[in-house]
Amino acid sequence: MWRFVRSVVGISFLLVACALTMHAQSAPAGRAPGTRPDVISRVTKVKGLKLVSTSPLQPPTDTYCRENLNHPCYSPQEIRNAYGLRALLEAGYTGAGQTIIIIDSFGSPTIANDLETFDAGYGLPAPPSFIVLAPLGTVSFDPSDSDQVGWATETTLDVEWAHALAPGAGIVLLTSTVSETEGVQGLPEFLQLEQYALDHHLGKIISQSWAATEDTLFDAAGQQVIADFERFYLRAALENVTVLASSGDWGSANKNISLNYYSFPTVNFPSSSPLVTAVGGTSLYADTEGNYQSESVWNSTGTWGAGASGGGVSQQFLEPLYQYLLPASVQKKLNHHRGIPDVAYNADPNTPILIYMSFVGTPGYYIIGGTSEGNPQWAGIIADANQLAGHPLGFLNPKLYLLRGMGFYDVTVGNNSFQGVPGYNATPGWDLATGWGSPDVSTLLRELVMLH
Repeated sequence: MWRFVRSVVGISFLLVACALTMHAQSAPAGRAPGTRPDVISRVTKVKGLKLVSTSPLQPPTDTYCRENLNHPCYSPQEIRNAYGLRALLEAGYTGAGQTIIIIDSFGSPTIANDLETFDAGYGLPAPPSFIVLAPLGTVSFDPSDSDQVGWATETTLDVEWAHALAPGAGIVLLTSTVSETEGVQGLPEFLQLEQYALDHHLGKIISQSWAATEDTLFDAAGQQVIADFERFYLRAALENVTVLASSGDWGSANKNISLNYYSFPTVNFPSSSPLVTAVGGTSLYADTEGNYQSESVWNSTGTWGAGASGGGVSQQFLEPLYQYLLPASVQKKLNHHRGIPDVAYNADPNTPILIYMSFVGTPGYYIIGGTSEGNPQWAGIIADANQLAGHPLGFLNPKLYLLRGMGFYDVTVGNNSFQGVPGYNATPGWDLATGWGSPDVSTLLRELVMLH
């Protein structure tokens, strides 16, 4: 049985890697092709940004946030406890020997100092290495440019929380001089950065907290970008590199080239790629010690930011072999196409985490959410898993689907309908709002390592 399971993983990987990147399709009939936008705005954004404390020495406690803001603000220690990571870290599996690659536009001018402050505030060790590379050049930071400020915030979230979940892993931040926006803009530059990372053997985990609606890539330029990325993702899979992407923050509704919502369900690329592990969003409920209580699909209209877990059925990609393992009820919804997300994680800005940043007018700790939150944390978890396994786990999806939910908190409450666009309900097992659910790391990593 054990040998058979390993063989299934190998066969699944080979078939997926060799065949599915050829399944990109032409733009569906009746859809207008996209054009390059004049307005810069990312699809996957950080959400609910709000200053909580200006003290660089001590972040506000979760108890303080609950009493004064009527919602939690989970610390790294609470998140580790909620998702079952604490025992693994205490046993010394901290991502040592691994490197997480983070891709962002522009970066942050204060990220090194902000990470140091964040670590001091939460009692975390410094990473063994933190390198910022800009092989495409740099752009001077303009604090009056809201787009640059947004990307600096994204960078801060990515770096601080990838480190929080894998404190022993190195981090390489690669930055672009072009803002990734809805449609093609910025995506070719991100691909160049990712190719640079593999060409220079920088690490085995790539975190992508950005996206563009598939429908904005249905013109010739978009199809070429997708094809180029798919060739790269195939290379990454063959080189045992894990690639993760946020599923998006607008639920079933995503934005067109004019930054208005589509009136029908859509999904985002690159999370829709069959060769990428797509990370959706939840609302995590835990006590002030981080003891897990429950989760639901992230779908909020609250004070701290509206949004919902991206998820649905791809129009671009056919169903990958590993999703053929899903039951008939799901197959009917997929209709032979790729469904996302694969996994989920806390993302609700009403059940938020904190970041520290000082490039803004008022330096301090800010609450934050979005699927940008879960993606770098999953990258940290995989760094820990790679150390535990003694080798990189690489392309995750065939293994995740063979586990059939083992090692996950199954999210069965809520849906990701948004802006009047019909979405998908959470159900027992895999669903189009949260995938398999969020990780119970202590069980999940053990099972993943055994499958490899």
